[in-house]
Amino acid sequence: MPKNSKVTQREHSSEHVTESVADLLAHQEPVDYKRSVLNVTGEAWDKQKEGDEELDAENRPAWNSKLQYILAQIGYSVGLGNVWRFPYLCQKNGGGAYLVPYLVLLIIIGLPLFFLELAVGQRIRRGSIGVWNYICPRLGGIGYASCLVCFFVGLYYNVIIGWSIFYFFKSFQYPLPWSECPIMRNGSVAVVETECERSSATTYFWYREALDISNSISESGGLNWKMTLCLLVAWSLVGLAMIKGIQSSGKVMYFSSLFPYLVLVCFLVRGLLLRGAVDGIMHMFTPKLDKMLDPQVWREAATQVFFALGLGFGGVIAFSSYNKQDNNCHFDATLVSFINFFTSVLATLVVFAVLGFKANIMNEKCVVENAEKILGYLNTNVLSHDLIPPHVNFSHLTAKDYNEMYRVIMTVKEGHFKELGLDACLLEDELNKSVQGTGLAFIAFTEAMTHFPASPFWSVMFFLMLINLGLGSMIGTMSGITTPIIDTFKVRKEVFTVGCCIFAFVVGLIFVQRSGNYFVTMFDDYSATLPLTVVVILENIAVAWIYGTKKFMQELTEMLGFRPYQFYYYAWKYVSPICMAVLMTASIIQLGVSPPGYSAWIREEAAEKFLFYPTWAMAILISLIILASLPLPLVFILRQFHLVSDGSNALSVTYKKGRMMKDISNLEDNDETRFILSKVPSETPSPMPTHRSYLGPGSSSPMEMSSAPNGRYGSGYLLASTPESEL
Repeated sequence: MPKNSKVTQREHSSEHVTESVADLLAHQEPVDYKRSVLNVTGEAWDKQKEGDEELDAENRPAWNSKLQYILAQIGYSVGLGNVWRFPYLCQKNGGGAYLVPYLVLLIIIGLPLFFLELAVGQRIRRGSIGVWNYICPRLGGIGYASCLVCFFVGLYYNVIIGWSIFYFFKSFQYPLPWSECPIMRNGSVAVVETECERSSATTYFWYREALDISNSISESGGLNWKMTLCLLVAWSLVGLAMIKGIQSSGKVMYFSSLFPYLVLVCFLVRGLLLRGAVDGIMHMFTPKLDKMLDPQVWREAATQVFFALGLGFGGVIAFSSYNKQDNNCHFDATLVSFINFFTSVLATLVVFAVLGFKANIMNEKCVVENAEKILGYLNTNVLSHDLIPPHVNFSHLTAKDYNEMYRVIMTVKEGHFKELGLDACLLEDELNKSVQGTGLAFIAFTEAMTHFPASPFWSVMFFLMLINLGLGSMIGTMSGITTPIIDTFKVRKEVFTVGCCIFAFVVGLIFVQRSGNYFVTMFDDYSATLPLTVVVILENIAVAWIYGTKKFMQELTEMLGFRPYQFYYYAWKYVSPICMAVLMTASIIQLGVSPPGYSAWIREEAAEKFLFYPTWAMAILISLIILASLPLPLVFILRQFHLVSDGSNALSVTYKKGRMMKDISNLEDNDETRFILSKVPSETPSPMPTHRSYLGPGSSSPMEMSSAPNGRYGSGYLLASTPESEL
């Protein structure tokens, strides 16, 4: 028997020592506690209820295999941002040099925080609400904030899947419908659509045929019925994938996670065979080392790491909660983090191989158009034939010959050169035209594919890849909502999933009106960034500072069978909180410095124009940030002042087959102590033996029960087989 137990103390002391519940229970043979006289809840034994509790604790759904789980985490973390955000940031922030700050921040911020979320989900085996309610009831708002952010992100993210579905079905025709401008009939005269002629065929198709976009966010324009149907299909796909929980979504992941890699590899092989692909890749990875000293580069790299891994959404916790207790989540965190990184690099190679090909096509088009201008000037004697180098052949004019001719004319006609209206037609200028997001996927990439042989096939493959990338991320995002709600409120999985999808579709109609693209931009820019940063900081603080990093490391050692590297101790305790605080400060400053606005497509000008949000839109924007963050202070205040119960002030324990299960009761401290010990609470020693580490939430401090006043009982006796006991 441990030397510091109360029983041992009584044997070596003449003083009267009151035995605590902990000592009484620690040395008893397993009995059915609810049936015994020690039932501290005072409730009648209910065989049916007990069976339901055991079923909930022991029969939690689990992944069919480790591969299915890994694919689910990869499918969730690898999303559209890897394809259309990372390449843009890489080009903008120094090419190959950008990979250095990204990799450094992935290691010191991304990997530790990703490992933390995997560990708490696997240990406690609950969704985000249950996890953070258990670790620190006063910070229980973290879980609710994560659910709200998931809902906001899911609303507009599925719209992007709807857009991809629209383009997917439009790809089954030759030539592709965005390859040429439409011809309008004006009587017997055929003219090219003005808006298309002044922009480009792919740009016109995107803004006019697909979105039928209005000139500003204030002009609703009514619903776009084509996109409404596509959004309905998108939510139907998500609902079908989610309706049976991981039993259905896990099977979907085999295809949705692996198929994008097949497409990316095919595109890379095809892209490398295209003329000019090497130019794009060389331009991409030529390092601009001076960019590494720019703080803005590090801020954008940290933000990309943060969102690429899906931190704070709750999807990572939800997926890991279905794991076995002895699963090596450290290996999972490392594997998924670096697969995510290499996927981003692979996507960047593909994007710039294709954009290099497109740049060569556009550059050749520029050379031909300007060569025709020069021929016109030669025929009208505006330019002298002596200015043309003798080796230049206009019928086979190369970019090099044109550049030589351009420099000669610019030198000779220095005073009147601008009047000639000639363009330099430099390949570098085409490669520097950075595009991201929808501009990359639905304009630049689609334009490049029109020049591919068998272009419909590649278009079908590309948009099917986008649908699968989006679907994998949406399953994780929706799991961040459904898992914690189902765990906490015990609602029926199928009913809640269907209801959630229907409600999201109805609310999401705001994104499929003609001004819907502007709302997508608003939600993308403001609904998640700041709230999620705060959520992840509080997650880190809850585990590292409230629960205790040493205690958490010990828990991980027991769970994994080995002690994680000491690097994680310092990362969780110091490095990650400081880095996240700096990122949050930089994000707030960025929001304050950058005027809230959006790029509107002006039909009459056939061009984009930056507009500021009107007052009512600013109100929506601010409301999004406040609403997503509101659960954090609200839950803290309610539980700090005991306006709602956090469920940690009472305890009943049930023994069943050697296991103990925590059952919350409504007994107050004094009632509970008198009922069990028939003593005044102040005379009662602390129930927590010094040899037993506390594993659950407490009253005065959610993690430390040794200092709990008046002998308030925690759940230090729970074993690892029950969900509540697993951190």
